[in-house]
Amino acid sequence: MTKVTQVIKDAQNKTLFSFEILPPLKGESIHSLFEAIEPLMEFKPPFIDVTYHREEYIYKKRENGLLEKISTRKRPGTVGICAAIMNRFHVDAVPHIICGGFTKEETENALIDLSFLGIENVLVLRGDPIKTEPTFSPEPDGHHYATDLLKQVCNMNKGMYLDEEMKTPIATEFCIGVAGYPEKHFEAPNLRTDIKYLKKKQELGADYVVTQMFFDNEKYCDWVNKCREEGITIPIIPGLKPITTKKQITVLPRIFHIDIPDALAEAVENCKTDAEAKQVGIEWCIQQSKELMKFGVPVLHYYSMGKSDTVKKIASALF
Repeated sequence: MTKVTQVIKDAQNKTLFSFEILPPLKGESIHSLFEAIEPLMEFKPPFIDVTYHREEYIYKKRENGLLEKISTRKRPGTVGICAAIMNRFHVDAVPHIICGGFTKEETENALIDLSFLGIENVLVLRGDPIKTEPTFSPEPDGHHYATDLLKQVCNMNKGMYLDEEMKTPIATEFCIGVAGYPEKHFEAPNLRTDIKYLKKKQELGADYVVTQMFFDNEKYCDWVNKCREEGITIPIIPGLKPITTKKQITVLPRIFHIDIPDALAEAVENCKTDAEAKQVGIEWCIQQSKELMKFGVPVLHYYSMGKSDTVKKIASALF
């Protein structure tokens, strides 16, 4: 297996293609996931990101008046999904490791499993609060910040585990990705402070950055230049998502705290159907991708949301 940073180095300034997939929902077959990946393999992605989504619950009132906690939305474990992808497609899988929903010990166990499988890349994230939480809340004995989770992974790379009395612990060899926000993280007071947080992640041991989705290349390029001025030298991979429905121009800004450029918003608003809006989104993303390739980005990373048809049309115009 190959580290993301080595893949970028070996490409010798050629822009690569990668994408992110969602594990199937509880009860769905692994074949639905394979069917979403298969059409994109012709573009030779060196790695595929696998997201992790926390379980979601509802509280149902029982006859005795007590509330019963019931799981309503669960996806298969990321570790198993990564193993399945690697076995089927012979491509590196990059699991998302998040703070929410895990204790430090559970995180360590997951990382040990990944290391045993030969998975050498991870993307370290805090994760979002669940729908029933107004703000992010860590598990008891879990990590509150992505930097704390990053420290744990870096410690394991040094052979330092939670059990300090372990005999001859084996150091892991994870290449660690972290998140970046061209329009700043919504909890950061300003963009400059957010960039300083990102530099701190580099200092702690982060190897590369993958950004939140954005639709304005000027904001991305300006942000990258500011990062470089601040001393951030690790590769920065832009994350892209094509608009696929009319309502996304209002939903995406609310969920991801991003701006939709006037020209894109107006073009989508003028569409009469979602099919028309989808075509506008594809054309915008193709143009956006071409400009980013000229800017010299190492990888174009697409958020497929489990569907490959749109991303395939974009990749066909580029690679």
